Amino acid sequence: MTVATSITVRVPLTIRRQPGRKTVVTPVRAGGEAALPTRADPALVKALARAFRYQRLLDEGRYASISEMAAGEKIERGYLGSLLRLTLLAPDIVEALLNGRAAPDLTSPRLTESFPLSWAEQKALFAPCPAILTGASQ
Repeated sequence: MTVATSITVRVPLTIRRQPGRKTVVTPVRAGGEAALPTRADPALVKALARAFRYQRLLDEGRYASISEMAAGEKIERGYLGSLLRLTLLAPDIVEALLNGRAAPDLTSPRLTESFPLSWAEQKALFAPCPAILTGASQ
């Protein structure tokens, strides 16, 4: 018998609205050191934030199904399903995307397409971005 488990990923960020754009503000690091500005794709950061929010709503039982959530949140079911797939990305890939270290071709449209569920296979697929594999920053 297999027991279902879940992993909660919390990303401490704030989205600051400015005329004409939104800026992601990361928290201050330990020791009072200011956080480095991010070069992350704002659309991708927004998609990831929404994906993890929708997954949390499902996990908390606020909605019984994706169809119910799509109706309740007034979004298209297919789009919601594509967003929820983002929660299946390996944690280091999510971190690289949020830190702006991902390859330029790792965009929302590419990541909402089908990708392997295995984290090792995801890393191999996204290997053109060595920062994801090594954790190195650019």
